[in-house]
Amino acid sequence: MYRESYHPNAYLSQIKNIRRGLRARTKILALLEKGSSGTNALSKGTGMSYGVITHHLKLLKAEEIVERKEKKPHVWMLTGLGQKRLVNVD
Repeated sequence: MYRESYHPNAYLSQIKNIRRGLRARTKILALLEKGSSGTNALSKGTGMSYGVITHHLKLLKAEEIVERKEKKPHVWMLTGLGQKRLVNVD
């Protein structure tokens, strides 16, 4: 049986974590790991609607996983808090 792999920070403690939300947050966090980005760029990069992106960014901000740097247009970046990915070092 295939098991999906989600970003460690996609799991939130204040809400029920369902697959759709985990997938969406994993895509958002993967793009933010490459560098800070605006909401429109995240929407285009993930293929999800602007509303879905803003919803998940607000959830991630509530748990201090992401932060907004500028007022308009909003630029989002990772805070460095939360769980880290485990990497095999051979």
